[in-house]
Amino acid sequence: MSDITPHTPHTPHDGLASRLSLPRYPRSSTYDARWTIDNAMGPHALWLLEWLAPALGPDTLRPGARVLDLGCGRAMTSVFLAREYDVEVTAADLWIAPDDNARRIAEAGVADRVLPVRAEAHDLPFGEETFDAIVSVDAYQYFGTDDLYLPTLTRLLKPGGRIGVVVPATREELDGTEPPEHLEPFWEPAFWCFHSPAWWRRHWTRSGAVEVETADWLTDGWREWLLWCDVVAEESTEEFHVRSSRDSARMLRTDRGRTLGFARVVGRRP
Repeated sequence: MSDITPHTPHTPHDGLASRLSLPRYPRSSTYDARWTIDNAMGPHALWLLEWLAPALGPDTLRPGARVLDLGCGRAMTSVFLAREYDVEVTAADLWIAPDDNARRIAEAGVADRVLPVRAEAHDLPFGEETFDAIVSVDAYQYFGTDDLYLPTLTRLLKPGGRIGVVVPATREELDGTEPPEHLEPFWEPAFWCFHSPAWWRRHWTRSGAVEVETADWLTDGWREWLLWCDVVAEESTEEFHVRSSRDSARMLRTDRGRTLGFARVVGRRP
């Protein structure tokens, strides 16, 4: 794109670019690695969104479609959606100030297509049938396990619209009240919001709000998660992210894909 200036997200950044360029994610690999690290709030959001997008289908992420990016964090996913698919994005997050995201969005050259808003997932200030699609990357697990949540959320979708999420997940559903023994040293109560793809399929199907089209597991997702944690731990300037990435890396090295990874879930509003 000829209008891209040297400091936009599309500028590769020294040796980090090759380290974070994975064949599975060709679109994400064109974004500045330093930009993705500086704006990280968890696993590599662009990789996960690039995995999600094909399951939503080209008829959903078509030019001009209206998309709600729910729990967008620092709006990297919103920038990606606008740049890669030419959609109009509402970038909704509770913790990141809209002014902060507006600056990032403007620097990326998509201020005309991305609107940042502050919103809590249970109190979304949008009308019914506003959006063609809803996406959520590494956020939906914090509120979407509620049995009553999906029917409320999907009222914002136009008939035939799709919701797609990627969430940290367990390969199989965990039984009982204790984590797997090998994960006990790392386990936090919040991890119980991690569920299997089969659990998510049943959860969404039971709601009656969508027809579930996809509920699957990211093959070798734990390896990509670990790579990202190692890079963030080495390169981030935010101490919290350094510590949390080191902790996550130790957990993932111990688990080696036995339990933890990512689930992708897509449903269509009838």
